[in-house]
Amino acid sequence: MVLHGLTEREIAHAVDQPSLLDLLLDSDISQLSISGPSPGLDDYVDLALRSGFPEAALNLSAPGQLAWLDAYIDHVVNRDVLAAGEQRDPIRLRRYLEVLGLSTAGLPAESTVYQAAGINQRTADAYDRILAALYLIELVPAWATNRLNRLTKRAKRYLTDPALALAAARVDERSVLRDGDLLGRLIDTFVVAQLRPEVTLLHPRARLHHIRSRDGQEVDVVIDLGGGEVIGIEIKASSAPTARDARHLIWLRDQLGPDFRAGIVFHTGPIPFDLDDRIWALPICALWAARTG
Repeated sequence: MVLHGLTEREIAHAVDQPSLLDLLLDSDISQLSISGPSPGLDDYVDLALRSGFPEAALNLSAPGQLAWLDAYIDHVVNRDVLAAGEQRDPIRLRRYLEVLGLSTAGLPAESTVYQAAGINQRTADAYDRILAALYLIELVPAWATNRLNRLTKRAKRYLTDPALALAAARVDERSVLRDGDLLGRLIDTFVVAQLRPEVTLLHPRARLHHIRSRDGQEVDVVIDLGGGEVIGIEIKASSAPTARDARHLIWLRDQLGPDFRAGIVFHTGPIPFDLDDRIWALPICALWAARTG
């Protein structure tokens, strides 16, 4: 059994309530409300940096969390890889993790990633295989369907824990808040870390994908529910998304028709609201604090 990192819904002791995905599929989402105060952008960054590793999340202060994560990375590159039967240069593997931390939730060209780490493609492929086997990274595949043309087939690479991504990248909270691109990657990685275990609980089992077309259409996360049905998700670090932020979801809805079950634009503001037909803007905290009725 795969053990995912702790989610905020678990930490908040809200697992006795329906998940947001359950509400999307079974309830009138227009009646959704948020229980308790909503975090702001700085709060979301703090939550992401708390990590989903139980020891770091539950028992350590912020400085202790960073020290624990640094030690964990050292343990992985120096010991876990050897225990998995692989002989790899820990210095180069650590450098590769640094590049992955900086590019988490991104879709750079493969050559950009391995050249930045100073390795070749064969070594990068071997590192990806090792890190995926250790559940440090996840390669989210591109969604494929004969109903959409000209879709990119490359997988989107995530570090599975947002705090681990920044520890690997050797950047701190202040650096994140100064860098809009890195901030967006951190928030995206945090949201996907909340979704990943929730998706495994859906029946029939759902799968995470992404979409990027050669025509410029891009959807951060597509939850494939089976039978051709999907939930589309965009993740924004802004607090007041507009219909423009939902334009790729609108495109996907119009392509799929009734098989498009719902579209969500997650944001860092406090209020849920409608953006378009079957598309809503929801605070990220709806993942653990959403209620209906």
